[in-house]
Amino acid sequence: MAFVLSLLMALVLVSYGPGGSLGCYLSRRLMLDARENLRLLDRMNRLSPHSCLQDRKDFGLPQEMVEGDQLQKDQAFSVLYEMLQQTFNLFRTERSSAAWNTTLLEQLHTGLQQQLEDLDTCRGLVMGEKDSELGKMDPIMTVKKYFQGIHDYLQEKEYSDCAWEIVRVEMMRALTSSTTLQKRLTKMGGNLNSP
Repeated sequence: MAFVLSLLMALVLVSYGPGGSLGCYLSRRLMLDARENLRLLDRMNRLSPHSCLQDRKDFGLPQEMVEGDQLQKDQAFSVLYEMLQQTFNLFRTERSSAAWNTTLLEQLHTGLQQQLEDLDTCRGLVMGEKDSELGKMDPIMTVKKYFQGIHDYLQEKEYSDCAWEIVRVEMMRALTSSTTLQKRLTKMGGNLNSP
């Protein structure tokens, strides 16, 4: 549980720099939503991880991208946003409704949507004119390819309970790996508007 809480705290760091904000308003709710979303993912566990060992898969999480130093500020922010958007989309599919507790799933949807809305406030300021090029950015395409592999895996496994459990664990891992990216964004300065 401590690991989950530290991940959530790291996610929140993206919204607060040394000066207290990033130059655009991100509510304190972003921190609370991030923490709650990880708790929800943790609570959604329905199966023992050991019972699904045969279904494990390396989805190719682009760790060098989310944990490395090669991304510029606008790219890093976009990767973070895209990871949250793709996570939201993954758990919003019709098939995911059959796999999870409806109440927990709806709470996760609401929390992810709120995080995206909070980040969206700053997204336009960070991206500015570059927003039209967003779909062409290699880091974004890498994130989309990673999530497409997850969708393909679920389809291949016919959306089995074990497949969904493997994906749930992978989403916890993906959000955990984004911690370094979030810390890096924070270190880039207190103002997302600056170059």
